[in-house]
Order: sequence, then structure tokens, then C-alpha cells
Amino acid sequence: MEYMFMPLRRYVDFNGRSRRMEYWMFFLFVLIVTFVLTLLTGTSQTNYGDGGMGFSMQSQSPIVLVWVLAIIIPSLAVQVRRFHDQDKSGWFVLLGLIPFLGGLIVLVFMCLEGTRGPNRFGEDPKGGVNADTFS
Repeated sequence: MEYMFMPLRRYVDFNGRSRRMEYWMFFLFVLIVTFVLTLLTGTSQTNYGDGGMGFSMQSQSPIVLVWVLAIIIPSLAVQVRRFHDQDKSGWFVLLGLIPFLGGLIVLVFMCLEGTRGPNRFGEDPKGGVNADTFS
């Protein structure tokens, strides 16, 4: 549970390293909160056009939008720290801007284990303990 809130405590900290556990638990936390907020605020779906040939537009609640805007910075920060854990520059986050393929590349990097021991971005966040799944 601690790992879910750690990126919020390190809100704008783009320095250092983060474990896979921290990244994925924060991702799960954001996913759950966004889903619950969407359900609680009654996000509706409205169809426009004539008959069934129109298009669908989903309207989001201002609460959900504020939540999404509030987590952008810690989400970027934890992703940069994940790249640092692999001894890569934080600028690798920009790979996600490549249409279609970029998100997949970043996903693969987020699943990879970090470098063991200290690297140029700091000490090993695992503290030299053997790797567990998603840690």
C-alpha cells in the first residue's frame, strides 16, 4: 500500500530511482481511483447524429478531469525515475509520443528490471535484495 502513495509524496521529484513495484502499484492506484470517480460522478455517454449513424462523445465530470490533471506530474516523475533505475535518461519518456509504437516501447521498458547496485542516478532502491516479480 505504501508504494501506491510514494509517487504522490515525491510529487515533482524527477531525481533518483524507482522500483517496478512503485511504478505498477501507482499505476493500479490511479486506475482504480479514476474508475471509481468515473462511476461516482455518473459519466454519461451521449449519441449525436441522426439515427444510428452518428458519433458518440463521452462527457467527463470536472472532478475526473481535475484528478487526471493532478496526477500528470507524479505519473511523469515516477516514469522518469523508472528509466533512471535502468540507467537511462529521463528523456526516454518522450518515446511515448511516437504514435502506436511509442506506448508499447515505454511499456516494455517499464517491465524491465533496473540495474543492480548503484548507477549514475543513485543507489539501488532494492538495497541489494534479490528481485521479486514486479519489484
